[in-house]
Amino acid sequence: MMNILIGYARCSTDKQDLAAQMEALQKLGVAADRIYTDYGFTGSNRARPGLNQALAAARSGDTFVVSKLDRLARSVPDAREIGDDLASRGVRLQIGASIHDPSDPMGRLFFNILATFAEFEADLIRMRTREGMALARSRGKLRGKKPKLSDRQQKELLRMYDTGEYSVSDLAEVFSISRPTVYRTLGRQAVLLKADLKLTAAVA
Repeated sequence: MMNILIGYARCSTDKQDLAAQMEALQKLGVAADRIYTDYGFTGSNRARPGLNQALAAARSGDTFVVSKLDRLARSVPDAREIGDDLASRGVRLQIGASIHDPSDPMGRLFFNILATFAEFEADLIRMRTREGMALARSRGKLRGKKPKLSDRQQKELLRMYDTGEYSVSDLAEVFSISRPTVYRTLGRQAVLLKADLKLTAAVA
């Protein structure tokens, strides 16, 4: 029976690069046209089109290859589900240079241990991220995204809009921002203006 290597690579965000994973898979013998990928999908998201295509392409006697287990799954139940699916179809799983047969008792045990560690590592990363953000907030270093326009520019944008001579598209072009940003700025300035009017009325 012919053993075809089916590769899978995934990155969580569009800004990450799959090049390292692709190179690792090809070094393991996976042909470039047999590598399936997912961009912008977390490991906890089971609805991954690239993964579904890769699993569908694997036939009995083939080997499903990933560079690291956390590229395939980030939870033990998900890893077990994928492992059970591969085993039921006679497909072996290769993680890096190690090949595991999920249908073999020892292979299944080792696979589950790896999945447990992968989930534990993911939980640690999430915990450290939350702790880091909380610490940054307490020190006043995490205040959200800065507005694209200064206060003066925002007020000028509102003044120009109120004249009725400028459309949203015109303002977007003048201030080099997107139309949604124009709408957000107008909404923000309207709220501030309303607050100023209430304050003035209260003082009077």
